[in-house]
Amino acid sequence: MSDEDDLEDFEPDQDDFEKDEDEKETEEGEDYRKEGEEFPEEWLPTPLTEDMMKEGLSLLCKTGSGLAHAYVKLEVKERDLTDIYLLRSYIHLRYVDVSENHLTDLSPLNYLTHLLWLKADGNRLRSAQLNELPYLQIASFAYNQITDTEGISHPRLETLNLKGDQKHWPSDLIGLPGATTEDRGCLFLPQSWKFITT
Repeated sequence: MSDEDDLEDFEPDQDDFEKDEDEKETEEGEDYRKEGEEFPEEWLPTPLTEDMMKEGLSLLCKTGSGLAHAYVKLEVKERDLTDIYLLRSYIHLRYVDVSENHLTDLSPLNYLTHLLWLKADGNRLRSAQLNELPYLQIASFAYNQITDTEGISHPRLETLNLKGDQKHWPSDLIGLPGATTEDRGCLFLPQSWKFITT
C-alpha cells in the first residue's frame, strides 16, 4: 500500500473535527474579549468604509466646473462611526449628515470646499473647529459638548445650531458683537447669522 492510498483511506473522525472547531471559536472569542476590554463596545474604532459610502451617497449633480457629475449628498447617521477620514477624497460633497455617531474630530471635512450644509448632531465633539469653508451656510452641532467657537468662521454661515446642554455653551460665543440671548436658551446673532440654540 502506498502513501497515497493511506491518505485516501484516512477520514478524520467527525468528533475530532467538531472539537477542533469549538477550540478555534473559543480562542477567537477570548482574543476578541481581550481586545474589547480596552474599549467599551461603543468605543470600538469604527471608520467610515467604502460600503457605507455607497449606501449613503445620493443626489447626482454637476461638479463645480460643470464638466462632470458627482454625488453631492451623504447621510451616514447612526453608524457608530469614530473616524470619517475617508471623506477627504469626496471633495464634491455639499450636504453631509454624520449625526448620532461617536465622532470627536471633523477635520476631514476641511477638504470639502463645496460644503453647503453640515449636520453633526449627537456626537462627542468638544470643538467645531474647521478651516474656513467658503460656501457653508448651515451647520448643526446640537447635543455635543462644544466648549469654544474657534474655527467657526465661515463667511456665508447663516445658521449655527448648538442646541443641547447650556453648561457647555461657549462663553466667548455669548460675547460676540451684536449677539443677544433670551431666556429660552437661544442666542441670536447679527444679520448674517440667524440664531444659535442651546
